[in-house]
Amino acid sequence: MKALTNVITDPVYVKKTGPDSFLQRTFKSMIRDERDLPFVYLSLELSLILLPLAVILYLPLPAWAWWTAAVLYQVLNNFRYKGPFGLMLHCTSHRVFFNKKYDFLNHYLPWVLGPLFGQTPETYYSHHIGMHHPENNMPDDDSCTMPFQRDSFRGFSKYLASFFFAGVINLCRYFIKKHRKKLLVRASRGELLFFAACVGLSFVNFPATFTVFMLPFLISRIIMMVGNWAQHAFIDVNAPDNSYKNSITCINTKYNHKCWNDGYHISHHIKPSMHWTEHPHYFKQTLQEYIDNEAIVFDGIHFLHVWLWLMSKRYDLLARHFVNIGDKYSSDEEIIAFLRGRTKKIDLATVPATSAIA
Repeated sequence: MKALTNVITDPVYVKKTGPDSFLQRTFKSMIRDERDLPFVYLSLELSLILLPLAVILYLPLPAWAWWTAAVLYQVLNNFRYKGPFGLMLHCTSHRVFFNKKYDFLNHYLPWVLGPLFGQTPETYYSHHIGMHHPENNMPDDDSCTMPFQRDSFRGFSKYLASFFFAGVINLCRYFIKKHRKKLLVRASRGELLFFAACVGLSFVNFPATFTVFMLPFLISRIIMMVGNWAQHAFIDVNAPDNSYKNSITCINTKYNHKCWNDGYHISHHIKPSMHWTEHPHYFKQTLQEYIDNEAIVFDGIHFLHVWLWLMSKRYDLLARHFVNIGDKYSSDEEIIAFLRGRTKKIDLATVPATSAIA
């Protein structure tokens, strides 16, 4: 176990003291929050590197040049940019990126860059904002983890298969049930147009379409479910709708620098619209709430570690990075017993569905 340190290394906003350059002033005038300036730079980088690579793959190239571009595209897409882009899309789904004057640019991430990462346009927004947060991993949440044994690869496989093959269908059913026509249209439209484009482009150049769109789609859907599983793997059966008790927080990890403090999943569910730079401060300011609610906090690891160690039942490694907030536990064995208790399958028949949306 780890003792809680007063030092939090995760990124916070530090206002620049010197004068801004012309480009900085221009970009700041276009976005709603100057703290999101890194999103502008990442968007430009993707537009100047990944987008041209995608176009190149559709050109008639020698085999060696095509394969070089294809490998480079996959390496950049999956190992350098997928996390930062996915969580930038997440942040800008919760907080509008560009101001009203440049509102048309708010469609650039989901409709232009998003498909390169297998993100079907606006489906992520519809699912995450329209369902996941209102339902908070409760039974009406299509990505609910409760009915699965959450330290079981077999359980995760069932969870993944359910989401992969029926996720959008269940999402649309949810919006029909909740009478949310606009979100129903946005979710189904983005999904259908993405697949229609893949079919059409496959007749133009199937290898390029598979490399640029299809493979990233497959990987993204898996990664998203891995992340959600880890974020909501430890649940108190007596209070499954309590965000302190159905989610986790990961602090002091490089992942938070790369992916905009995504490790702070508890506070994200408590205050979904909180800016990503505010989470470390909020964590320290509200620490007593974490202690009172027996919240699970890990230090030095991120969600992929949590998922891998759950799948391999390495509770010893999870306990090693467990932060003993409130000094409640005296040994790793006590922590392991606590964590095991939080991963047990929950019978949804015993859990009342939420009614957050009328």
